Amino acid sequence: MKSIGIITSTAMFLFLGLGATAYAHQDQNEESKKQEQPAKPEQKPQEKPANQPKQEPQTKQQQQHPQHQPKPQPEQKQQHSQQQAKSQQDQQQKQQQQDQANSNKQQQQHAQQSKNQQDQQEKHQQQQQQANTDKQQQQHAQQQANSNKQQQQQRDNSQKQEQQITKHQQDQQRQGQQQQQDRSANQSQQQARGQQQQQSEQQAHVQPVHMQSQQEQHRQEGEQQRVWQQHRASNWQSEHRDWQQRGGYNGYRIPEDRYNGYFGSGHSFRIYSYPVVIVGGYPRFQYGGFWFSLADSWPEYWSNNWYDNDDVYIDYSGDGYYLYNRRYPRDRIAINVYVD
Repeated sequence: MKSIGIITSTAMFLFLGLGATAYAHQDQNEESKKQEQPAKPEQKPQEKPANQPKQEPQTKQQQQHPQHQPKPQPEQKQQHSQQQAKSQQDQQQKQQQQDQANSNKQQQQHAQQSKNQQDQQEKHQQQQQQANTDKQQQQHAQQQANSNKQQQQQRDNSQKQEQQITKHQQDQQRQGQQQQQDRSANQSQQQARGQQQQQSEQQAHVQPVHMQSQQEQHRQEGEQQRVWQQHRASNWQSEHRDWQQRGGYNGYRIPEDRYNGYFGSGHSFRIYSYPVVIVGGYPRFQYGGFWFSLADSWPEYWSNNWYDNDDVYIDYSGDGYYLYNRRYPRDRIAINVYVD
């Protein structure tokens, strides 16, 4: 646009210069024609009549019309042309200055807009970078938390596995010890029974008192079986009571080291593999250095000779000691513990 203004101004200058030159050339031609014309004789001025009326001044409209004004002289025309050219030059300069000012203003506005856009872009980039940084930090924190959680879970699993392995080893060790003790006890009982049988056979013909002892033993076994059957329930689900229903266990408590070595689900035995006696109308059996008696009846659906053939174990379950039968794992019978 600046180039268009410059071209327009240059064209106007050329047009005005050509017009002024042509106008000056015409004035020179007119002056030369006037000089060539012969001089006219001077005329005497006529006397004005005395009674001639005064001429009225011309009206404003007549003054404004160009035809009533006298023609300008050549010098005046030249001055007038120069003034017009100067005025036009001044106008052109003013127009150029105005155009230049407008162009500068537009350039400043454009520069300001460019700067504002650049500032906005930089601000947007900074915000985007900050958002990306925050997001990355959050992701890193989440990954760290997940990693810590996984490590904790791995440690817990490893610890749990170690505990399970240790417990399994302890159970196996206890079970092996119990089995060894049971085998030793069975061997001892078998040896004792064999020795008693040999002695009975050797002394049967000289000591008839031993026959009475065998009869007494059979009598005791029959009495024990009768006592066991007396404590058989008719409807165990409604008749039995646990230690909580009995008001809590207040008897003797087995020491921890003895309990871990002989009692719990990992240590099973058969009651009639150990000494059994009747005390106060209840059967009492010995195991692990302690005596035990039933405080509750036993279920009616158990076998008649469960105390001789079924594997049982003694366990402490929250509120007292109970006898469990492996054939009926859901049932438990409250028992008392005695030292002697």
